Amino acid sequence: MSYTFKPLWKLLIDKDMTREQLRKNTSLSSATMAKLAKDGNVTIEVLARICQALGVQLSDICQITKKEDVYNG
Repeated sequence: MSYTFKPLWKLLIDKDMTREQLRKNTSLSSATMAKLAKDGNVTIEVLARICQALGVQLSDICQITKKEDVYNG
């Protein structure tokens, strides 16, 4: 099993917010944003800060997928 942050990027588009605006609003580092962009490992604290800043739940920014689904798009 794997996970993706595609729902986060779609949500940012819906909210007319850039990744840089999200980074600044949550005080995340550029390295953390890069990990998110590559569906990498981030802490629950990071995810909680994003959820709080956007006023959403974890399920609104992260999706658990089968490993092959991530590679098939």
